Formats: sequence, structure tokens, C-alpha cells
Amino acid sequence: MIDLRALRNDPDRLRASQRARGEDEAVVDALLGLDERRRSALSAFESLRAEQKSFGKSVSKAQGDERQKLLDRAKELAQQVKEADAEAQRLDQELQALLFTVPNVVEEDAPEGGEEDYVVLETIGTPPAFDFEPKDHLELGERLGAIDMERGAKVSGARFYFLTGVGAQLQMALLNLAMEQAIEAGFTPMIPPVLVKPESMEGTGFLGAHASEVYHLPEDDLYLVGTSEVPLAAYHRDEIVDALPRRYVGWSSCFRREAGSYGKDTRGIIRVHQFDKVEMFSYCDPEDAHEEHLRLLNWEKQMLAKVELPYRVIDVAAGDLGASAARKYDCEAWVPTQSRYRELTSTSNCTEFQARRLSVRFRDGEGRTRPVATLNGTLATTRWIVAILENHQQADGSVRVPEALRKYLGREVLEPVTR
Repeated sequence: MIDLRALRNDPDRLRASQRARGEDEAVVDALLGLDERRRSALSAFESLRAEQKSFGKSVSKAQGDERQKLLDRAKELAQQVKEADAEAQRLDQELQALLFTVPNVVEEDAPEGGEEDYVVLETIGTPPAFDFEPKDHLELGERLGAIDMERGAKVSGARFYFLTGVGAQLQMALLNLAMEQAIEAGFTPMIPPVLVKPESMEGTGFLGAHASEVYHLPEDDLYLVGTSEVPLAAYHRDEIVDALPRRYVGWSSCFRREAGSYGKDTRGIIRVHQFDKVEMFSYCDPEDAHEEHLRLLNWEKQMLAKVELPYRVIDVAAGDLGASAARKYDCEAWVPTQSRYRELTSTSNCTEFQARRLSVRFRDGEGRTRPVATLNGTLATTRWIVAILENHQQADGSVRVPEALRKYLGREVLEPVTR
């Protein structure tokens, strides 16, 4: 949720943000108009209530006909107070409902445009040059006895899979390495619930334009999370948090309907309905949020270096940001058989947007309570297996294990097996 006081002081900033996102900037005037009407109605209510309280003293002193007249007027005032209160509440609810539809204000130097208008900030590592025809991750995974899509579809349907044998071990190794790194950096490890209440999902901004991607259990009115960002953001809901920054790292299964992705990435485990992820989450002072964002990005880069992947960092354009994000950086690893970079990590600065919706606050240096800033960043997911298998494959179909993962896997090479 955006800051109404900031909107009143600088409405042009939200207008510019809406333009950068490709959203309707007319919402700015609608918000300002509703806010003015709400404040006027609240002022009228408070004025009438003050008159009512003062009038009550006159009634207690009056007698006879004068007392009856005053009692009649008091009755009128009571009705007027009730109506004024109802109007103020109605306008407040209307304003809050409209506020919940408005995405976060993007950082001023974020790129404008849509999905293809990102800016490449840096490219790290060199894509491998094979002297043989490289195999894709699914063929490698099947030969290694690591991925079973056929039985995944048989058991659960399209975009489901089994990680088997070294595939399951590789994922555990990867996620353990990510958790180990985060804990060493001072993060508190968490295994959060993956079913959350509507207010948790809505509070983090996932029930807006992308609500169709979320699994909902109507009988329980609970949602399956697509990222542990959701329960970690709601962890301190309605609380005042001290000792900032607070950093948590969550390991969870994640679920996405992948609505609108029909025909895209249907082969293998790039775009699936269920996957595991290690997610960093930070609560910090809003004044420190920009620097905290860069720290999360650097932790992601450290993980990518540990698994020895060539990748690039992009600054995501405003029109491709989620509703909660003011700025987002993606790390995209090279996928040899696709001859392109594919997203492995994202880190978003959500500023105070989620905290306002979830009422997560801190006390500033003057003792006032203010919304915190929230940030999130991916440290490892199932999708990383795609890039690891393809970039480290060898001519005989084996896959070299990155050195940082060997202590978990107990081997230097994953060898093909006979099924």
C-alpha cells in the first residue's frame, strides 16, 4: 500500500510510476479526490460529535419546554452524528479498496517499459564451449536417473515430476548449501507453513493481477504459497519489530498454477507447478532498503559463483515488476541448449508497501512507529538443476559436480545409469 501523505505531497511521483509501469495514472486523481472527501467527512463527523457532547451539558441544565426542545435537537444531532460517521467509514473503505489496487511506486531510476525492456547490468562468466552436441537437462536427467517426468505426469498431471536418485540428492545439496550460506551471513533459518490465510496472501500483494497463478483451497479458505516470501512477510503482521534489520531464510515447497503459460517451457523442469526454494527475507529501516537490496543481490551472486555458473544480472523494467516491488534485479544463468539466459534468482525491494498492508512497524530514533521496509531474494530453487546439469555436462553424458556441492553429494561426477 502506498503512503497517502507522500501522495498528497508529491502526486506526480505516483503518476510517473504508473506511466513507467504502463498503468493508468488517472488513479492518482481518484485517490486524491477520495482522500479529500474522506477527510472532509471525518472533519464533519468530529465537529458534530463535539457539538453533541457540548449540547448534552445544556440539556442537563434545562427545564420545562426548553428542555424538550433541547432533547428534540439532541435526537437530531445523534442521527446526524450517526450518518456522518457512516459516511466517513464508507469513504474510508472505498479509499482503502482503491489503495489495495495500486502497485508500489517504482524507484525513479528503474528502467521503463515491459518484459523485454530490462537493462543488463553485468555479465559474469563465459558460457561453455562444447566439442560435442550438448544434451538438454531432461535428457541428461533421465540418463542420470535424476528426473522422471513421465511418472510425474502419470501421478499428478502435466508440469509435475519426480526427482529421483542423484536428482533428489542434488536438490538437497543445493538447498543445504544455500541455507548454510545464509546462516553464516546471519539469517535465521525458517521452515514456514505453505498454506496461508487470505490476509497474508493479499497483504504481500499476490491476490491482484497474478491471483490466477495462486492455488486456492475454497473449503478452508487457504492459499498455497508460490514463495516463502508470503509467510515470512506475514510472520510479524500487526507487530512492532525491534533490532532491525531482521533477516530470515525460508526453505519451503512452492506451488504455482502457471496460468497463461500454456505451451511455454513444457519440456523438463523449467516451468512447473511445484518446486522447492530457499528464500531470503529482510525487514529493515526504509532508509537502509536500497543498500539492503544490493546486499541480497550480492548473496545471490555468491551462490551462483559457488555452483560455477555463467550468468548475467538484469535490472527489471517497471512494467514487468510485481505489484509489491519498487525495484527488482534478476540473475539469469546461461542454458546451453537454449542458447539464452534464463532466470534463476530474483531480489525485490518492496519498500514499505507490504508492511503497510500487514501493519509491520518499528520505532524510529524519535520513538515514533513507522512501517518497516521488506525485501526478498531467491538463494536456490529446483530450477537451478537445469543450469547445473547443462553447463557441467561432459561428452559421455556424465555431469561434473561443482566443487562446493561435492561435500553434500560425496562424489565429483554424476554418472549415467541404466534404468
